[in-house]
Amino acid sequence: MAELSNQLMALTVLAYLAAMVCYAGEYAFGRRSHIGRAALVGAGAPVPDLGKAPERDRGELVGRIGVALNLIALALHLATTATRGIAAERMPWGNMYEYILSTALIGSAVWTGVLLRKPAVRHLGLFASLTLVVLLGAAALVAYTPVGPLVPALNSYWYVFHVSTIIISSGIFLVGVVPAAMFLIKNGWDTGKRGFPYTLGKRVGDAGTLERLTFRLHAFAFPLFTFGALIAGPLWAEASWGRYWGWDPKEVWAFISWIVYAAYLHARATPSVKRTTATWIAVLGFVTMLMNLFGVNLFFEGLHSYA
Repeated sequence: MAELSNQLMALTVLAYLAAMVCYAGEYAFGRRSHIGRAALVGAGAPVPDLGKAPERDRGELVGRIGVALNLIALALHLATTATRGIAAERMPWGNMYEYILSTALIGSAVWTGVLLRKPAVRHLGLFASLTLVVLLGAAALVAYTPVGPLVPALNSYWYVFHVSTIIISSGIFLVGVVPAAMFLIKNGWDTGKRGFPYTLGKRVGDAGTLERLTFRLHAFAFPLFTFGALIAGPLWAEASWGRYWGWDPKEVWAFISWIVYAAYLHARATPSVKRTTATWIAVLGFVTMLMNLFGVNLFFEGLHSYA
């Protein structure tokens, strides 16, 4: 089962990569009017009547193929995670490799749900699939750990409550940073900025739609992250180590992430704060999450070093 999981992992990355290529094809070669119409409809403006049936948009067809490949990649990703758990005879959350694998799975599932519910944001698939390819590639090349039992510190019923909520919320934050970054790029393009990366906003849809999607994803993930990081985590620490807080690097950076995301939601709810300023805070929050995932585990030692 462990070897099967490794083979499925390679297929998963290839499937996400193929989907990314298709999304890129639509993004680069699809008719600009296709995305422009989606933006006009989202903004409530009338759609111009061309007077005749439009020609088939080959770029849109490639985009739809990308969606199909995305669904195949999600199925392979689920199989990779499931076979890893079967091989280990436990939930596949016991080390850094498994954590990234599971978090990316949640992110992919959330993105697929958003994609099916809001087809107009399909152009974001290029960046969502790119993020998944990079994370899974880093997991396989940098963080891979052979299948093994849980270390004693993780052998607790709090393992399920704490780690599952952190994985789910992190996966949603992973998806949330994509529309956040693209909103900043699109907004910059709309305000006249023409240097890189703002040129990427030329073919992106309505900036307001991206900003609202960013807020909804973060507003959903934040309570889960709060429970996992600030309630379940300290309770597990007290049960395992006899204290609720020990200034461990993982604890400190989780708290920093919580503060930054709380600041984003507060800024987003404050009328006097620009939406661009609030969104930059959301992007900063994801940077702290990456630091907690990679930096702390690779460069610091502490009670969470087993990850």
